[in-house]
Amino acid sequence: MKTKKVSLPKESILNNSNFEYVDSFQTIYHDPLNQISSKDIAIAFFNGTPKWTETLFSIRNKIVSIFGLKTPNKTQDRERILHNFQCKPGERIGLFKVYHTNANEVIMGEDDKHLNFRISLLKDSNADNVTEKKLTISTTVTFNNWFGKLYFLPVKPFHKLIVPKMLKGIVHQIDHKANALSK
Repeated sequence: MKTKKVSLPKESILNNSNFEYVDSFQTIYHDPLNQISSKDIAIAFFNGTPKWTETLFSIRNKIVSIFGLKTPNKTQDRERILHNFQCKPGERIGLFKVYHTNANEVIMGEDDKHLNFRISLLKDSNADNVTEKKLTISTTVTFNNWFGKLYFLPVKPFHKLIVPKMLKGIVHQIDHKANALSK
C-alpha cells in the first residue's frame, strides 16, 4: 500500500472554505463489495491511529492546556463511544466535531481561539480497478491570530509524519472490515 501526497481533491467540500494551510495524502483500499461507508472510514480514523501518536497528543494536551486551548475530555469507554457513533453533524469524539457527512466524505475538526482546522476523509472510486477505492485525508488550517501560526510551526513537521501513518492505520481497519463483510 502506497501513500502519496496529493492536491486537495476537487470533490472535497473543503474547497468551499478559506484556509491558510492545506495538505492531502492518498492511498488505495480494497472494497470489492462496495460496502465501506464514510461512517466506517470515520470510525477507522479513530481506531487506526498509531499508538505512538497517542503519546504525542498527550504531551500536546498537557502543554496547550496551560495556554487555555481546547483539549479532549478523557474517556474511559472509547469502544462504547465508537460503537454508538453515528457520524452526524454536531457529534463529537474527543477533540473532533463532525461538521459534515455524506456518502463519500466526512469533515471533522475544531474551532479554537488560535486556529481552526478541518479534516476531510474522502473516498473515491478508482477507475482502474472496481474493487479498489482511493482514500484521501486532507487537513486545512485557518489561523485566528499570531499564536496560531506560532503553535503550528512545531506541529507542522509532526503532522506531515503522522497523517500518512494514520492513513495506513485507517486502511488496515477498513481492509479488516471489508474482509469480514465479504465472508
